[in-house]
Amino acid sequence: MSSSPTMSHSTSTPKTATSILDHSLQLRWSLPALAVLLALPALAAWAGDTFYVGLATRVLIFALAATSLNLILGFGGMVSFGHAAFVGVGAYCVAVLMQSGVVSAWVAWPLAVGLSALIALLVGFVSLRTQGVYFIMITLAFAQMLYYLVISLKAYGGDDGLSLASRSTVGMGLDLGDDTHFYYLTLGILVLALVGVTRLLNARFGHALQAIRENEVRMTAIGFPVFRYKLVAFTIAGALAGLAGALFANVGSFVSPAMMQWSQSGMLMIMVILGGVGHLYGGVMGAIVFLLLEELLSHYTIHWQLGLGAVLLGVVLLAPNGISSFLRRKEGV
Repeated sequence: MSSSPTMSHSTSTPKTATSILDHSLQLRWSLPALAVLLALPALAAWAGDTFYVGLATRVLIFALAATSLNLILGFGGMVSFGHAAFVGVGAYCVAVLMQSGVVSAWVAWPLAVGLSALIALLVGFVSLRTQGVYFIMITLAFAQMLYYLVISLKAYGGDDGLSLASRSTVGMGLDLGDDTHFYYLTLGILVLALVGVTRLLNARFGHALQAIRENEVRMTAIGFPVFRYKLVAFTIAGALAGLAGALFANVGSFVSPAMMQWSQSGMLMIMVILGGVGHLYGGVMGAIVFLLLEELLSHYTIHWQLGLGAVLLGVVLLAPNGISSFLRRKEGV
């Protein structure tokens, strides 16, 4: 990409001001939030209800998956309706390897990430040649193809799914069979992913990606390799989704084709819209609100989706840019 035209922040020019394309980790409130998350297992043990550790782990994994979708949807303008397929590929990779006797996370998880990235590269290579509703439909079509492919694999459970005998192992004193250890590992992975996404967005690549989202025709006209930028972003998002899938396989010790269904992609998209499309913490906020609402409302009615729909309607009407926009507005960004 060195042959591309220079952006306003070239690597040779010192950065003297914050660009509107830059994104901050918002340490003023994210560090206190991180402190609360670190203390959560101790608080749950003190309250005598460790159920909340499992729920928080699930929220963190969904936050990682939604953040990966937000990278291409919010910052790249690519409305992928088949993102859950990459989550499922990562999950099945871990499950199949474990069935073959490979339990080490140091082997299975990188393979899950790599396989998801490879499939995202192939899907993106074809899908990104289309735009608009055609892009949405072709990503959905690829995801459904993978869904039916997994169903046809009777050796790996077919429609019934596949159970894992245990969780992956990482050594170094960490026992992933312990819910608290697994929670802290998941939290660490999410924090590293958010830092990585921030650095990516604030780099020249991220600026170009956001500029492509704003005006793809102009970026093409001035000589940027638009297709290459979008394909790299699509592949990175697929890799992050695969990592989320590896965590999903472990947290539930079970994988099924339902993880790859279009409804799961729709749920990730709702999380991003709820949290804030194009906001760094949009996926995290959306996952927290969505899953907590699901947990709360499902105690009262099996029709909890009605309540969730009302909340989503309210957010769209009152804050079209999602919940994260409230925080940015408060900080005057």
